[in-house]
Amino acid sequence: MHSADSHPAIPRRTAIKIMGLGAVTTALTPLVFHGGQAKSQTKPNSKQSSQLITKEIPRTQERIPAIGLGTFMAFDVKPERSRDNLQQVMRCFWDAGGRIIDVSPLYGLSEVNIGEFAQKFGMTDDLFIANKIWATGEFLGDRSQAQRQLEQSMQRLSRDRLDVMQVHSLVNVDVIVPLLRAWKQEGRIRYLGITHHEPVYFAAMERWIENGDLDFVQVRYSIAQRAAQERILPAAAERGTAVLANMPFEKARLFELVRGRPLPDFAREIDCENWAQFFLKYAISHPAVTCAIPATTNPNHVAENMGAMRGELPDRAMRDRMVKHMESIPGFDKLTQTPWYPGKQFAGLVRLPNPRPIG
Repeated sequence: MHSADSHPAIPRRTAIKIMGLGAVTTALTPLVFHGGQAKSQTKPNSKQSSQLITKEIPRTQERIPAIGLGTFMAFDVKPERSRDNLQQVMRCFWDAGGRIIDVSPLYGLSEVNIGEFAQKFGMTDDLFIANKIWATGEFLGDRSQAQRQLEQSMQRLSRDRLDVMQVHSLVNVDVIVPLLRAWKQEGRIRYLGITHHEPVYFAAMERWIENGDLDFVQVRYSIAQRAAQERILPAAAERGTAVLANMPFEKARLFELVRGRPLPDFAREIDCENWAQFFLKYAISHPAVTCAIPATTNPNHVAENMGAMRGELPDRAMRDRMVKHMESIPGFDKLTQTPWYPGKQFAGLVRLPNPRPIG
């Protein structure tokens, strides 16, 4: 038998796998903003009195709120249509402590609307904007299209610097990542990263995490699609790469699955008041996840989402219990084989394929 101090040190990646199915590590214990300083979160007497959960960007120790706002489809609304609900979403998001907004030039009018509403509410310079580049260029190595996209995004968002710039879905990644490095050195962006939502690309993402100098990786992670926790999340933790979790609601399919079903009684133990908080707390309780970015067009729903940043987070045992409960619901095992956005209609510039994507 070995003595307690004779065991070799466990690599951080292995530790994340062991614990992590999702316990929040000491290094990632949620902190809160208070008077400009971050302080440790203690157990609250009530959810309402608890402080906001924030997470640390590993490379800089900057702390950001653990719930952000996605904009795909949701904020792609033409100006001649009513956008009052989207303005209310932005206002509610901000008032609840939200700061991180994920956008892309490919999301139709999302950049335009986010920029307009941010100016209207006086929050332009205080938002944490995660944007993307999708550019192939006119020939191999051509960077001009990417340069134009950056300028257009800055103009639309009324910013002279963006917080995170990501290679959208790994498109032209070998050309764009070096360009992002140059932009970072020039001060045009603060952080660089890559994104994808399809598990088939996770191996390529892992190689970039391992071999690159990525500050961020944006990856699909939800209670229904947990493939990222096998290699992506441990690699990110080991390399000090922050993680944005996209599709935490699986394009509304999780809500369709639990429609009419009550929360399990044990959800009270982690201060969940609704299914949105149940799903989001699962995502952000993984120690490698920095922020989840759900999208919505409904102000009431954004209020529910932001509530996931208060109260208790699940530990490993609770996370296992949450998964087992979902596995007991008929159809959960086939959820990713159903079309995105069940029952929802959109009328922006972006047109989803018909039939709608699955996976």
